[in-house]
Amino acid sequence: MRNGTAGAATAMFTVGTLAGVSALVKDYPVYGGQAVRYLLAAVVLLAVTRALGLRFVRLTPREWLLLGGLALTGLAIFNVCVTESARASGPALVGTVLGAVPLALALAGGRPAPRLLVGATVVAAGATLAAGLGSGTLTGLLWALGAFVGEISFSLMALPLLPKLGAIRVSTYSTVLATPLLAAIGFAREGTGMLRVPTLAESLGFAYLAIVVTVGAFLLWYTALPKLGPGRAGLFAGLIPVGAIVTGLVLGLATPSGYDLLGAALVIAGILVGLSADRTGKRAHVTAADPVNRRSVPLDRARPRTEVGPSRAEP
Repeated sequence: MRNGTAGAATAMFTVGTLAGVSALVKDYPVYGGQAVRYLLAAVVLLAVTRALGLRFVRLTPREWLLLGGLALTGLAIFNVCVTESARASGPALVGTVLGAVPLALALAGGRPAPRLLVGATVVAAGATLAAGLGSGTLTGLLWALGAFVGEISFSLMALPLLPKLGAIRVSTYSTVLATPLLAAIGFAREGTGMLRVPTLAESLGFAYLAIVVTVGAFLLWYTALPKLGPGRAGLFAGLIPVGAIVTGLVLGLATPSGYDLLGAALVIAGILVGLSADRTGKRAHVTAADPVNRRSVPLDRARPRTEVGPSRAEP
């Protein structure tokens, strides 16, 4: 995964699997479930950080603002917006709006190469088709737009932090900060009923959502993001609905339609087109924290660099 493509693809496909696995926890209070998921993920990430001997890194005020913004918008508010949009209009509308994320990230990376822009557009079209065009309400659309902003923030606010903190610390710090935010939201929305003892099936579901979808996907994504830059990395966001389709098929929850398969094919084609874009332009030197030697080392030093600017869902 030295060039980041495998990591980014695995991360976004894994995020897509939460739609099917969420069936195991559908009867658990929604926001209480979010708090449980992120609490478990925070505990695991703190254990990983401690096991690797990664010490706390002192942050500047600007870095604290970025980290707080990441936890608030990219994690907590994103989850609220996805949940409320799905309640107001069903999952198709928010899935359709989030299908535009690859195109937005391609534009956020500066002036994109024509092939990258074409590829991102094709990925967005495929993701929209796979998510389902459906109908919605104005309320659902507004919540979906909030989720769109949150998804963009998840990448753009992390990029300036990754050279200093590395993928593990960014994942850990943001998850730890998001946990009390989600707990407060859960208490405000669901009161004391936000928590109860989970069943065995719910416990397994939360374990998967916390360890695989949150810890695993976050680490993979934040490792790949500085290597690929927001434009190329954003292409893989189109794999989220593909992951949902495959999971539904494997678990016997749904059989993909012709539109689902066509959308998945467009996503794959768009990614291939986008990744074939010219990589010989001017690129910025991006570093990431080395967890072993505790020093900053160049990422992907054998390749040309990508110039990048400053640049997780209902259980």
